[in-house]
Amino acid sequence: MTYRSPVLDRPGAVAATGPDEGVAWHYGEPVAEQRALARGGAVVDQSQLGVVRLTGPDRLTWLHSITSQDVEHLAPRTSTELFVLSPQGRIEHALGVVDDGTSTWLITERDHVEPLVAWLTRMRFMMRVEIDDVTGEFAAIGEPVAAEGAEGEPVTWWDTWPRVAVGGTRYGPPEEEHPGADRAWRLVLVPRETLADAVAEREAAGWRLAGTWATEALRVEAWRPRLAREVDDRSVPHELDWLRTAVHLHKGCYRGQETVARVHNLGRPPRRVVMLHLDGSQHVVPEGGAEVRRDGADGKVVGTVTSVARHHELGPVALAVVKRSLPDDAPLVVVGTVGTGADAQELVVDATQETIVPGEGVSADRPEGRRETLRGLTPRGGDGSQSLL
Repeated sequence: MTYRSPVLDRPGAVAATGPDEGVAWHYGEPVAEQRALARGGAVVDQSQLGVVRLTGPDRLTWLHSITSQDVEHLAPRTSTELFVLSPQGRIEHALGVVDDGTSTWLITERDHVEPLVAWLTRMRFMMRVEIDDVTGEFAAIGEPVAAEGAEGEPVTWWDTWPRVAVGGTRYGPPEEEHPGADRAWRLVLVPRETLADAVAEREAAGWRLAGTWATEALRVEAWRPRLAREVDDRSVPHELDWLRTAVHLHKGCYRGQETVARVHNLGRPPRRVVMLHLDGSQHVVPEGGAEVRRDGADGKVVGTVTSVARHHELGPVALAVVKRSLPDDAPLVVVGTVGTGADAQELVVDATQETIVPGEGVSADRPEGRRETLRGLTPRGGDGSQSLL
């Protein structure tokens, strides 16, 4: 059954599509909503997200053993995130995680809940863990607050991006130079039947109601990857600079750990995420899935647009995943379509890239000796890169 939030019935609400279907894209004034969110004065209905609850005395040690993050001794009301990886180290699930002292709460894209619960159930074996899909019972509300939930407050997951967590590393700039450093964001879980009241309570306190147009624009500005947008069936965490918050490089073995370690220590991620500044003179923008091409006679396809947004200050911007070998200063165009069916027309938009993961493909803490070793390796990739995937 298709989900529809009660908050979507507000006057002026325009429904979102894709992974945010069921909540509002905006409520009639997307630029004003985005500015309110940026200055810390807005509330966002995020009830399209999925929620899984783990209970039982073995929940943290078990989750620690099968995922990418060190959560064995996760303290109550301490937020983190982690991956479920394939045996080849590719991202299958990305989860926001917080424990309340009794239960561990996992927040993810709604479409991922069913396969996630199925996989966790298969991996439970004899461990004392109960796994419950509680999406129908709890809804998320987004707040521009940079703080963990306090004792007595509802379960709250704080997005600490782009801070490098203990055991993590970065491919992009340090936190103090990162455009996401000032982005405050957390998700508060409330009983689903109280969602509308919880939103209204925040409005009564002076906050404006904002839609996903605003959240996505600020997420793209912050270079924050999202499972439903930036991840495909080939994605490894290094490409998206996601080792900052979701991977502990020094914990014990887990599925996909060997690839994570090899790419970090010896290899280079085969692709890299970039931010694109799009020409807005055509008054239309491409959608996710549009091709990124070299601007020139050959028009070679070098990547794919993953997220597109209209930012209140930057204008039209996007995240894209491109070949690692693409020069940082290469002139680009984004090629998509406008319209559908017989009315569809090709849309070509000029784009300039802003580097997130450098083409060198080396993390901030890779041992210096590893870089020297790479020079003697025989390239395997078609772009001259040493591929370890």
